[in-house]
Amino acid sequence: MLFRRDSMNDLFRDMNRLHDEMGRFFGRAGRGVAAAFVGVVPPVNVWEDNDNVYAEAELPGIDADKLEVSVTEGNQLTIQGERPVVQLPNSVWHRQERAAGNFCRVVTLPTLVDSDRVEAAYEAGVLRLTLPKAEAAKPRKINIRSV
Repeated sequence: MLFRRDSMNDLFRDMNRLHDEMGRFFGRAGRGVAAAFVGVVPPVNVWEDNDNVYAEAELPGIDADKLEVSVTEGNQLTIQGERPVVQLPNSVWHRQERAAGNFCRVVTLPTLVDSDRVEAAYEAGVLRLTLPKAEAAKPRKINIRSV
């Protein structure tokens, strides 16, 4: 079966929508239950001001060299990486709530951004992104002339 690029983007968009709905359904406090449904997918916060869109992703225990961040179509933020599987020989797990393995999180940003000027910082397990808004997406003052 062949998938066009657009249909894959639609699939990721639908998966993100489902993730967001599950989060609302279980509430922020219900992470233990919701986490069973979302696996390794990191939680992401997104907000904006007049000039930038900002995003933060919680990625504890993940090596920065194993992270990939990209922006496609002007407003599709993709964060990919891998949380390594913990191998503990001669041990028995009693609780394992942190999922391991590969993840890919695609978030639709509220506006178009300039992907050439995106800045990323990774500190204490938190990925912080500053995504400058594209000039076309910024509000412009319209001068009104009298006739």
